[in-house]
Amino acid sequence: MRIVNIHEAKTHLSRLVDQAAKGEPFIIAKSGKPRVKVTGLDAPAAGATSRLGFLAGQIAVPADFDRMEAPAIEALFAGDP
Repeated sequence: MRIVNIHEAKTHLSRLVDQAAKGEPFIIAKSGKPRVKVTGLDAPAAGATSRLGFLAGQIAVPADFDRMEAPAIEALFAGDP
């Protein structure tokens, strides 16, 4: 997590607030000591953009998925009608 001093926070407040609203929280420090953490109110959790496995058990992928329609695709690349 990014740590900024008070002077930098005052200078770049608008940009820092926009980043926090997009899910990039930051800490404001005074004399090198962390004082406050700034996060967006409705910001997505950091690193929570992917939800692996959220459809587990709801869909089925055929065993030959990586070979489906292979002859037709090969024909297209070969220029066969």
